This record gives sequence, structure tokens and C-alpha cells, in this order.
Amino acid sequence: MFDIKESDIIKVKESLLISRNPLRVKVFPSKEKRKYILLGMISLLFESGKHYTESEVNDILIEVYEDFASVRRYLIEYKFLDRTLNGSDYWLIADQTEFEIYR
Repeated sequence: MFDIKESDIIKVKESLLISRNPLRVKVFPSKEKRKYILLGMISLLFESGKHYTESEVNDILIEVYEDFASVRRYLIEYKFLDRTLNGSDYWLIADQTEFEIYR
């Protein structure tokens, strides 16, 4: 999707994060590449093969960023998570191996 270099990941970590462990975001980027990198980092908080309720997703995301609803929407739009039409069930669809270098 994007040509992501190690320097791009470093910039995101240095400029957008309050902390990496636990993951805390100070500001959500408007630039698409940075947003994608940050969403990749956030996707690592979800387990492959596990299904989550909307409440469980919210509980994870509120710890990362105060506007958790926007982050949840971005995770769906950028194809990191998928959900049922009624929003009652969420699951990871991104290949997390691509994002391990973001840790």
C-alpha cells in the first residue's frame, strides 16, 4: 500500500507516541502513510483468530487514544479489522507479520 522505510517508522514513534509500552498515542496523524504505520502498530494489540465485541475493541483502543471511535473506524477502513454489519463482532484481518517491525 505504501513504501514504508525504517525512517518513516522512527518518525512516527518519535513524533506521535507518548509511549510504546504500553502503546499511547499523543496525536493522530492526517498524513495517510503515518496513519497506516500507526494503525499497524495498534493492530498488534489484537490477536489473530480471536473475535471481539465492540465493547472489547473500545476497551483496547481507549487505552491507546482518547478518540477510540475514530481509531476503530480507521482500523476498519484501512482493512486491519473487519466486523459484522451490525458491529457486534470484530476480528483482525491484517497480516500482523508485516507489522512486527513496528514494535
